[in-house]
Amino acid sequence: MISRLSVVAGACAVAVAGAAWLLPLGRETRQTPFAGPRKDSRWAVDDSRAPVVREIALRQARVWAPPPDPSTVDLAANPSDPDGNLSGDVVRCRYLDGPHEGTTPKFNCVLPNGEIVKVKYGSTTEIQGELAASRFLTALGFGADRMFLVHHLRCFGCLRSPYYAAWLLDSLHLRQAVQSLVPDDRYSDFEWAAVERRFEGSEIVSYDRQGWGWWELDRIDPSRGANWAERDALRLASKVIAHSDNKPSNQRLVCDAVRDASDICPRPFALIHDLGDTFGLNNGGLAQWKKAEIWKNRERCAVIMREFPDDTATFPERYISEEGRQLLARELRTLNDAQIEAFFVSTRITRVSSSGNGNADAWVQAMRNKIREIVDGPPCPETTALAASPAL
Repeated sequence: MISRLSVVAGACAVAVAGAAWLLPLGRETRQTPFAGPRKDSRWAVDDSRAPVVREIALRQARVWAPPPDPSTVDLAANPSDPDGNLSGDVVRCRYLDGPHEGTTPKFNCVLPNGEIVKVKYGSTTEIQGELAASRFLTALGFGADRMFLVHHLRCFGCLRSPYYAAWLLDSLHLRQAVQSLVPDDRYSDFEWAAVERRFEGSEIVSYDRQGWGWWELDRIDPSRGANWAERDALRLASKVIAHSDNKPSNQRLVCDAVRDASDICPRPFALIHDLGDTFGLNNGGLAQWKKAEIWKNRERCAVIMREFPDDTATFPERYISEEGRQLLARELRTLNDAQIEAFFVSTRITRVSSSGNGNADAWVQAMRNKIREIVDGPPCPETTALAASPAL
């Protein structure tokens, strides 16, 4: 009969062998060490003041800024990279250990200058969704994190498949022990990874709130923050990209200013933070995105987000103002078919495995149809006249 000791010994041997398999295989000696990771960029405020500071920031938040002419934007290119750390043939970073979060393969990594970026890798469609949606929103003047498509990323200190390795090692209570065995010169390589560089500004958070819900946009004071047209344009833009997973933690409130003696942010900005679940990519791709019409009721300019149901969604049924429709229409009219095709091909959406997703022309036509839904047709009615109307 097998003894308990033998079972334990066998289990330990399997654990050790598995841990050894996870160790990175590549080796490279760096002449210049990585700088230490920069501190978390959060707006400094006492916990007792955090709810008030957040509320004031939300009431004064902007959501849009006039962009350069969208027709001149290269939607096929990565964002500007002034320091060059994300533009080389091989992008190098050092693994930053942290809590295991979310459901998609990702990890934090430190660039040579100490900047912390988030890396998503593997076959998840969130890579294509975030790349495409962030480029689209940025070109139109809305806020979004800067997403880079990196062909070859080299992560020093990364275990093989670090996201799943962390999950496995946490379950065995071995993560710290195994991570300590990784030499400084060992690395793992990743191809076609998405690297997230955060939108400028310090995040404004409160102990009782994370991010912001779409219904909270109604509380912005138009005399100090975004007007109704800008907020409605953001709502319509989110419909174009089908930003269905719009729980509060997927939006972010930041301060685009340096903290002084006052804890009140002088220049708050509200943006969409997590754009991974967009363009229908988690729900069938092109076929599902094509079915998601912009308007629930064009005559009333009513919108909803029910085509992609999510239990934590915060996008309520809304009537869009004519000013908001016109603002977004003005920007969308400038986009041409060549830009749109390059946009879909370069972000690798056409490589997502699902029926019809590989047809670039079909993606262009679907986008063109959504643009026509917004640009064409009669003016939207006065929203004040609809405020007392029954549901959609």
